[in-house]
Amino acid sequence: MIIKNTAKARRFARKTARVQLSFLYSALESIGQATSMTFETAKWIFKGAIPIKSTISQMVEVGWRSFPIIMLTSFFTGMVLALQVGSSTSNFFNEPVYVGTITGFSLVIELGPVLTAVVISGRVGAAITAELGTMKVTEQLDALYTLGTNPIKYLAVPRFLALFFMFPLLVALANIIGIYGGLVVTVHTWNVPTAIYWQDVLAFMVIKTFLHGFIKSFFFALIIAIIACHKGFTTDGGAEGVGRATTSSVMMSMIFILVSDYFLTDILVTLGIK
Repeated sequence: MIIKNTAKARRFARKTARVQLSFLYSALESIGQATSMTFETAKWIFKGAIPIKSTISQMVEVGWRSFPIIMLTSFFTGMVLALQVGSSTSNFFNEPVYVGTITGFSLVIELGPVLTAVVISGRVGAAITAELGTMKVTEQLDALYTLGTNPIKYLAVPRFLALFFMFPLLVALANIIGIYGGLVVTVHTWNVPTAIYWQDVLAFMVIKTFLHGFIKSFFFALIIAIIACHKGFTTDGGAEGVGRATTSSVMMSMIFILVSDYFLTDILVTLGIK
């Protein structure tokens, strides 16, 4: 009995080790492919080989067409923040205080960049993966190679540039709109004058405060671009594979954004950018 149990335990351990090694190999392979694609994209950008028309089209897609949902998300986030802060401070101080300060800081430092990243990864990142993945499984990418066109230069470069330049702009607009959402609740629900709200918002806010969220936004844009393009270029398995790649792209983008947010915050606070 002991011999049989020992043999089963060894088989189970070997099987578990094979699964772990397979997962590790797959993860390292994906990291290598994504790194190679990113370096090749950067190489084309520094060479100045930028498809202008396609880049402008992608900027419109990322910026202008994402603006309504960013506006809606930020406005209501600002309203909720002002409502919660006003309610909490009223319980402690018998009146709503520092509503503008806490709403403004929360949006500019943290919620503006992160919420915008989550929305863009769900809307733009998913669309990029689905588009590139469909081209991969229908062999359109192979056709581009046959015609002498590099898919990285033709497809990845415009999407990287569009996200890198439009994402920080969307974050800045999200911050402004969110602060206005807080103003609406502060004035109409808590009866705080508009001048007091703006005084609270601007009282302790300095350039470093804006830089904190602004620097994060460039990293979040790169994370979304790298994951979305890599997942699209490595899609296989037909229409079902496109669906899997799109879901995986959105999930991985959100996880990497939230994890990197902690480390970026730690680095920026250590550098005194807060």
